[in-house]
Amino acid sequence: MQHPEAVTTTEPALHKPGAGTLLRVRALWALIGLASASVTFGVAELLSVLAGPSSAPLIAVSDATVALAPGWLANWAKTTLGSADKPFLLIGAGVVIALLSLGCGLQARRHTRSAQLAALALGAVAALAAGTRADATRLAVLPSVVGALAGALALGALAERLRTAQPLVGRPESEAGASPVERRAFLTATAVALGTGTATGGAGWLIRGASRGVDASRAALKLPAAVAANALPAGVDLGIPGVGPFRVPNPDFYRIDTALVVPLVTTKEWSLRIHGLVDREVHLDFQTLIASPLVERDVTLCCVSNEVGGDLIGNARWRGLPIAPLLAQAGPHSNADMVLSTSIDGWTASTPLQALTDGRDALLAVAMNGEPLPVEHGFPVRMVVPGLYGYVSATKWVVDLEVTRFDLKRAYWTSRGWSDLGPIKTQSRIDVPMSGTTVKPGVIAIAGVAWAQHRGIKAVEIRINQGPWRRAELAAEASIDTWRQWVYRWTATPGRYGIEVRATDGRGVVQTPEVAPPEPDGATGWHLIDVNVR
Repeated sequence: MQHPEAVTTTEPALHKPGAGTLLRVRALWALIGLASASVTFGVAELLSVLAGPSSAPLIAVSDATVALAPGWLANWAKTTLGSADKPFLLIGAGVVIALLSLGCGLQARRHTRSAQLAALALGAVAALAAGTRADATRLAVLPSVVGALAGALALGALAERLRTAQPLVGRPESEAGASPVERRAFLTATAVALGTGTATGGAGWLIRGASRGVDASRAALKLPAAVAANALPAGVDLGIPGVGPFRVPNPDFYRIDTALVVPLVTTKEWSLRIHGLVDREVHLDFQTLIASPLVERDVTLCCVSNEVGGDLIGNARWRGLPIAPLLAQAGPHSNADMVLSTSIDGWTASTPLQALTDGRDALLAVAMNGEPLPVEHGFPVRMVVPGLYGYVSATKWVVDLEVTRFDLKRAYWTSRGWSDLGPIKTQSRIDVPMSGTTVKPGVIAIAGVAWAQHRGIKAVEIRINQGPWRRAELAAEASIDTWRQWVYRWTATPGRYGIEVRATDGRGVVQTPEVAPPEPDGATGWHLIDVNVR
């Protein structure tokens, strides 16, 4: 007979998960965070149809980031990313939100309530960003608030299903496994959450794009007649393949602005207020604007971020109402020296008052190259001011002009360290041949464009391998406010060459060779290309 102390009993083995199991468990909890975020943003996108596109959480938070960005960061994005800044910011914001969502899911594994509160807090931040925008409506906070509530509820429901479906760590093996039915129910619920969020978000995006009727408003606009610009002289376009055309087609015209979603304003909704240091306020609606005497002018616009040899520049024919008579009607005070223009989305530019009243063709433009302004270029109304970089003059979707002083108000870019006045510098660019290319010996065309808006271009010269400067042939001059094409026909022999270009403006000032970055008042230096002849 065995001694009682020798008797043993077999206890059920405890379920001790390995590293792989723990990784799978964490991945499932992270997945429910992502699924609940999908619900949040899907619901919010759909509700933004009612509240306006800028109320969508991703857009609202990203726009707030743009508005609050410190000068060094905004300047880096402007000069480094150029027109790619918007996709970069949206993708970056999406990545951050995805990581935070994953974190909420992992937190729900330990404490669901705190994870839900974190999701609601993120919604509150988005609601604050949407509600404080310049174009915020009464419903602006609705998408973020309702979306966050929906996401928090989804997070709680998915967390409960996951707890039922996952292996019960630390329990006996006989009790640890979940039934296939429970696992299928969890996976189905997660898939439904992801699918619902994606579907509602996509529907909201599609409906929102068509809900404001801006395309219909633009299509219905019949452009009134205008005082035409002087007839173009023969030879303004040399017809050399690869050289920037005299007029850049609208689809190819560069676009630089801070709008993550293009503001949608119909002609019926648009109005302009002129106020500030004036004798009387002036209010203008769209019908009054187009019923006024309009003019048509060729004007080259340029972004201050344009590097030497860059393409953030273009020439177009603009039709619009001169700004100077409107300001005269308002009666600026004698101590005023600046006009702060504001876009409907809150972006601002500070334009010297003198540049709007000294006789140059500063316009409230409604048309570009013979058609209503494209939406992305400011429909229904934008500013065009010859001779100034766009950051102090070319406000799109403009709705407000405040006559003020530089010592009283600061605009978006000038508050971040850029120059107050922003006159465009004399520049020239080689378009053909492209740098780094190989060409055959013989006569080749070295050609490009040069500009010094509101001063004009008097001469363009090129030099090869540090040799003497040689005068290029200039295209005919349309006006001092447009760029000019130029060409130098070079008899090339085998070898490797460095080719530089410089321009002389209409006042006889030669383009500086000093190399400077765009910040704070425009890039300088001579454009240099390398060409191999063989």
